[in-house]
Amino acid sequence: MAATVGDFLVDRLHAWGVRRIYGYPGDGINGVFGALSRAKGKIEFIQARHEEMAAFMASAHAKFTGELGVCIATSGPGAAHLVTGLYDARLDHMPVLAIAGQQARAALGGHYQQEVDLPAMFKDVAGAFVQQASVPSQIRHLVDRAVRIALSERKVTALVLPNDLQDLDYEPPGRKHGTLHSGVGYRAPKTVPQDDDLQRAADVLNDGKKVAILVGAGALHATDEVIAIAEKLGAGVAKALLGKAVLPDDLPFVTGSIGLLGTEPSYKMMTECDTLLMIGSGFPYSEFLPKEGAARGVQIDIKADMLSIRYPMEVNLVGDSAETLRALLPLLQQKTDHAWREDIESWIGDWWKKLEKRAIEPAKGGVNPQRTVWELSPRVPANAIVTSDSGSVANWYARDLKIKRGMKCSLSGGLASMGAAVPYAIAAKFAYPERPVIALVGDGAMQMNNMAELITVAKYWKQWSDPRWICMVLNNEDLNQVTWEQRVMEGDPKFEASQDIPSVPYHKFAELIGLKGFYVDDDERMAAVWDEALAADRPVVIEVKADPNVPPLPPHITIAQAKAFATTLMKGDPSQSHVIVDTAKQVLSAVLPGHKEK
Repeated sequence: MAATVGDFLVDRLHAWGVRRIYGYPGDGINGVFGALSRAKGKIEFIQARHEEMAAFMASAHAKFTGELGVCIATSGPGAAHLVTGLYDARLDHMPVLAIAGQQARAALGGHYQQEVDLPAMFKDVAGAFVQQASVPSQIRHLVDRAVRIALSERKVTALVLPNDLQDLDYEPPGRKHGTLHSGVGYRAPKTVPQDDDLQRAADVLNDGKKVAILVGAGALHATDEVIAIAEKLGAGVAKALLGKAVLPDDLPFVTGSIGLLGTEPSYKMMTECDTLLMIGSGFPYSEFLPKEGAARGVQIDIKADMLSIRYPMEVNLVGDSAETLRALLPLLQQKTDHAWREDIESWIGDWWKKLEKRAIEPAKGGVNPQRTVWELSPRVPANAIVTSDSGSVANWYARDLKIKRGMKCSLSGGLASMGAAVPYAIAAKFAYPERPVIALVGDGAMQMNNMAELITVAKYWKQWSDPRWICMVLNNEDLNQVTWEQRVMEGDPKFEASQDIPSVPYHKFAELIGLKGFYVDDDERMAAVWDEALAADRPVVIEVKADPNVPPLPPHITIAQAKAFATTLMKGDPSQSHVIVDTAKQVLSAVLPGHKEK
């Protein structure tokens, strides 16, 4: 029997299969850390540099493994720091448990140091289950419910433990009125729609002449099933960002990403299709889906609350994507007219040629940022894990990185938070130490919070079986995505006071802490540097002096956006000479008849 409440907590988490916790210590949670120490490695503790990063790591662990992610922090500010990373997990439907310390029970309500109403603070992000323990006999059912709810509902849960409670002797619940006697164990059920609903979905899809498929994170385990469905329907497949690894990009019918960071083939396919099949995706931008009424719709999702909220679907199927697609496949008729598929493949071929032309074109003020990911793409190992931060780097990740079968990749999706790429990459490496991991980061996120986490890499990398861990930083001295949003969406010139950020020698910082650093300011060196980094005997930071005036434009430029951009130039942008050269031709090609990008 565990000696203290902290000991019991660690034992119970271990019984649930938890083998790793990310976090940061403090006196409000010392009782649990003492128990972790006494457990002698039963559960591995990974020390992040900041609690927010620990929560991102827990979210990434859940994304990359399908297991429960767990993070831990002390009372007050430590617990508060977890919140952003927890929202990342919540908005992307990841099972994560947060454990937070609290001040002593007798002090609560007394305006004591670091006393924060943590159940109230966590109530939104961990609303599925957040409880503060009062007595030792509660711990058993609180842990059991927190874990089971997180796993079964794919949500964030939270436990708050007063510091004096953690060191008390653990007491099992008594056999009397007012007690609970819970148990360990959960396995996801096989969830498949009703037979008649599957037939209705098949009827819609069989009637379609131009079927488009959109896949998201909910289809990551259904690669073969999605391929089989696409082949039978003669459909093209677009990928939401969280579903980028569902299908490899060497398949001729995969149109790539969709949305603001998406591709022209995805946009054309959605504009011209007559039938839409959405699988495991909460893709938020309805303007990149078919116009309402232009296409019939079928959607598959494990969560009913995500059905028919982006596009009015004719048939909504609640079910696991792989199981549902397997049940649906025999009901579908093989398409014999190949014209739609041929159109899609033609668009895709033209698009890759256009991307290559854009990527290899020399930039005027540094390395062309598209070139960085374009050169990585053919070199990335087939078992690699790639993470991306938010910002303009996500554009090149979304469009230029060709996924190979077996790869994993992710980023902060629903929250689209800056600062997730490096902690994601750290968690990926702990989950799969034998696989190479690559993080793509902008200098804004690097300065915000990712740079410190390189110290975490330096602390732990020697225990990884494969030392290949690479962080590429685009140093353009600009909060680039927002700068372009100001120009193209708002019609405002770049606001230097908010957008300019200092240049930092990231590669030299890496070398100072024992990692390897590369500096690239020449497009032609990019390929060789990727080769060297992928062959390095230790983690690497690649600093790229990137041109901030290469536009991360959406796949479709509206008249309103073109007018806004023209207004920006009339007002006088501080980088106007470069902006005109690098951008006007792309904007004009999208809105002026007969004008083509050269």
